[in-house]
Amino acid sequence: MFNLEALDLARMQFAFTVSFHIIFPAITIGLASFLAVLEGLWLKTHNDTYRDLYHFWSKIFAVNFGMGVVSGLVMAYEFGTNWSRFSDFAGSITGPLLTYEVLTAFFLEAGFLGVMLFGWNRVGRGLHFFSTVMVAIGTLISTFWILASNSWMQTPQGFEIVDGRVMPLDWLAIVFNPSFPYRLAHMAIAAFVATAFFVGSSAAWHLLRGNDTRQVRKMLSMALWMALIVCPIQAVVGDAHGLNTLEHQPAKIAAIEGHWENNGSEATPLVLFGIPDMQAEKTRYAIEIPYLGSLILTHSLDKQIPALKSFPKEDRPNATIIFWSFRVMAGLGMLMVLAGVLGLALRRSGAIYRNRWFLRLMLWMGPSGLIAMLAGWITTEVGRQPWVVYGLQRTANAASNHSVTQLSISLALFVVIYFSVFTVGIGYMMKLVAKGPKPHHEHAPAGHADQVITPRRPLSADAEILETDARVN
Repeated sequence: MFNLEALDLARMQFAFTVSFHIIFPAITIGLASFLAVLEGLWLKTHNDTYRDLYHFWSKIFAVNFGMGVVSGLVMAYEFGTNWSRFSDFAGSITGPLLTYEVLTAFFLEAGFLGVMLFGWNRVGRGLHFFSTVMVAIGTLISTFWILASNSWMQTPQGFEIVDGRVMPLDWLAIVFNPSFPYRLAHMAIAAFVATAFFVGSSAAWHLLRGNDTRQVRKMLSMALWMALIVCPIQAVVGDAHGLNTLEHQPAKIAAIEGHWENNGSEATPLVLFGIPDMQAEKTRYAIEIPYLGSLILTHSLDKQIPALKSFPKEDRPNATIIFWSFRVMAGLGMLMVLAGVLGLALRRSGAIYRNRWFLRLMLWMGPSGLIAMLAGWITTEVGRQPWVVYGLQRTANAASNHSVTQLSISLALFVVIYFSVFTVGIGYMMKLVAKGPKPHHEHAPAGHADQVITPRRPLSADAEILETDARVN
């Protein structure tokens, strides 16, 4: 298939499936916390706008949650089918970490999800809010364990190798490995950022179409406050993450910067743009800013970062890919910070809901958080190469012994099935978004145990959210 080797196809297949999958958990993490905030604000203020938004976004959350679960199951099987030698080598560590995720996060989410989605007016308000909070906490616990596993593969510690297999010695060291705190914070904030712009883009779409309601305005307002707060925090966390990566994976930083060699004791310049050439060992058409690379990467004006030529060729990540994936992530990050600041300026002038050029900007920025997150994952995963467990096992030694034909067929099937199934799911979710939030009317006084209300249907696009066919005695 296109002169690719079996290893290339195995990597492409996993990259394809994980890229599809990560979109859904990111929105799930952000929306779960958003729903908890909405319900908490409604309970505190009794402002029906928050309740209306809760019902609107809970349906979208349910569809997204389902697609996330389905897309994630495939990856678990891929570890055994396409990466069996990795599972044999490191399964004693990655296996338990993923099991802890199921036993804690997934069971917590599953246990309270039904109450959250179908328990409105069937359980007490306190219990329903508790269920929503538990689902939100469950998504963050899931993030904790997944990032612990992935971070250990980036910066492994707390183990010994016995008979060619990794054996755990210290689980606290394994979980809290050197890169884990930075990667956990970076991913959790990325999920909140992506959700903020998803919500803000949805509000902008409705406002541009003349659907100027208090619910839509509140959506945009909350999204912009979130962007204004978390985007600068993400920049600070990203900087700390970069310093940590420079310490533990210097080749990755050198590739990100397209930095091939140091010139004496001269400070490292920042290469803004260029085309890293892995064969020629240089960055073509480089546009550099002197000293800025040292200032950003080492927080000094005289220190240097290791250059790519200081590493053996076989240990260098693909600089051509991650040089640009990092700049996509960083560029979109700066645009998101700008959008938050512009929103604050327009909020002060009272034009935030009617300035059409700003609303168009927010509309087009809708997928920016997800694109930046995908670019970040490409940077960190491709930057880890040629290692699957950094410094311990090479990717070439981790793959199963499959033929090119087998992997070509499975990859083609994945592409066809994923685009067929998830295009329908995403389209349906967008249809729900397009309907917009509607006022929610309770037809009977709360607190009556004999009140019977049909459950809300998160997979239904009907305009009505609740129906009642009972009488209050």
